[in-house]
Amino acid sequence: MQLKRTILLGCLTLFSFIGAFSQDAAFSQFYANPLYLNPALAGSKICPRLTLNYRNQYPALVKGYVSYSAGADMQVDAIHGGLGVIADADVLGGGILSRISGSAIYSFRLQASRNITMNLALKAGYLQYRLNWDKLVFGDQYDIPGTGEIIPSQEIPPPRFNIGDMDFSAGFLAGYKERAYIGVAADHLTTPDMAFYIGNQSKLDMRFTVHAGALFDLQQGFQGDDMKDLSVSPNIVYMQQGSYKQLNTGMYLNMYPFVGGLWYRHAFNVADAVILLLGIQQANYKIGYSFDFPLSKVSIQSGGAHEVSFAWQFPCPQKEFKYKAIKCPRF
Repeated sequence: MQLKRTILLGCLTLFSFIGAFSQDAAFSQFYANPLYLNPALAGSKICPRLTLNYRNQYPALVKGYVSYSAGADMQVDAIHGGLGVIADADVLGGGILSRISGSAIYSFRLQASRNITMNLALKAGYLQYRLNWDKLVFGDQYDIPGTGEIIPSQEIPPPRFNIGDMDFSAGFLAGYKERAYIGVAADHLTTPDMAFYIGNQSKLDMRFTVHAGALFDLQQGFQGDDMKDLSVSPNIVYMQQGSYKQLNTGMYLNMYPFVGGLWYRHAFNVADAVILLLGIQQANYKIGYSFDFPLSKVSIQSGGAHEVSFAWQFPCPQKEFKYKAIKCPRF
């Protein structure tokens, strides 16, 4: 029984390994990690902002898939746009495979009309993958089936365990009257090669994101204050990377200082998960927790996904800005 359980967990971990290697981490609190969702969100809140995110996916597996992200951004009128920096990392299987990246962002702000504001952004950074060969266990390392005894493997390791390359992304964001918004982002524009074996290719597919939504105040109509009044925010987020596609549809309910969210994620070939969110927000900070409740039997056994976010909104260094904020949800 123990051996069967070990084999099952090993197979699930292997499938997670393959998927994680070719796809980026997908955070469920989309707007709580704005620079990861779309670099054009840099400076969208005008005042300086710091965001921290933690995600633990498949916790029931062998140390699962853990992701971290930290970002900071603000609007700078002197350069007609926003500046941002973001660092993120993924750790799979307790460190069998890990990825780390760091990027800087410039988002040009354009006031297209009295009611329409647009951001055009470019993100440039460095991406690195690291393979810990010593933590891998292969089938030929079991000396006698059923005993669990481990012997050295005959598998040939790759000539390098670290591989890195420059990474570039671009984004677009448009806001209408600080209440409706739509954005498009393209990550990994140069499809960097992340192969550990020389002579092989393992191109990282471009990731495309389209997101849109609106903020409706239930007490004052379309023009209310999204933070202090009773409001709802319907949203849609579409992501595609290689052959993998997912469509997220959901809604936030703001009852200051509480925020609740309900999302449904569909991977087109199969229903994926229902996402539940609960958050607390104040004028200068917010804290959120979400859980991805998986809809397939295998995913349920994996433990779903837990995600925690924290953001701090610093006071603006100046009283007046040339541009208005593009208001998107906080989670």
